[in-house]
Amino acid sequence: MKNEHRRRYTREFKVQALDMAETSGKSVAQIEDELGLAPGMMYRWKRQFREVGKEAYQGKGKLADSDQEVRRLRREVEQLREERDILKKAVGIFSQEKK
Repeated sequence: MKNEHRRRYTREFKVQALDMAETSGKSVAQIEDELGLAPGMMYRWKRQFREVGKEAYQGKGKLADSDQEVRRLRREVEQLREERDILKKAVGIFSQEKK
């Protein structure tokens, strides 16, 4: 089995590399070679930045602000459903006729 080690790059590194590609006059392939990046890596970073904008490159385990909001709202909806179900059961219990 291969034991490959994947390098992780910070957001700042990615932004600086993309900036270098735009301002240095060098080709993307040259910059990737100089920085020791795999071919096509900077194109992938550029596409991510174009699609997501300033929330790109959040890092492992970090969510974009919009995704964090969705997660929070889903938790809140689940809690409200549980509370509703408890209230429904309570109404059912208290509305039964006493024997």
